[in-house]
Amino acid sequence: MTHLISINVRCPKCNNSLMDSNILLAGKPSIKLNITAEGKSGFVHLCSLYGSYDHHTNLELSNGVISELSCPHCLQVLNIRDTCDRCAAPLVMFFMDVGGRVNICSRKGCPEHFVAFEDIGETMRKFYEAYGL
Repeated sequence: MTHLISINVRCPKCNNSLMDSNILLAGKPSIKLNITAEGKSGFVHLCSLYGSYDHHTNLELSNGVISELSCPHCLQVLNIRDTCDRCAAPLVMFFMDVGGRVNICSRKGCPEHFVAFEDIGETMRKFYEAYGL
């Protein structure tokens, strides 16, 4: 049986939480971001369950469109120079509350995402404390 873990993330620019407990996806707080694509701007809520691709946005976007995602607090763009190994679109980075970072692809429909840790020992300790696994 697979268990998806809800991760809490924050902006790597201003360190504010990106979690939105007012909009739940899969029963968990969503990750709220500003989105700009195809000359349109709006918002997107991403499911915080790692491995889930569920999301809600007020924009109609076609599969394959690359979006620019930004922090709703400081308005800084979170797309980074690193690119997706699968489709070459820019990655978007968030910091996890337990340590490390999550990178997701900015191309709609691309499933690429990964977690990276700088201090695996400390992050695993925090992870076990937070999730009791």
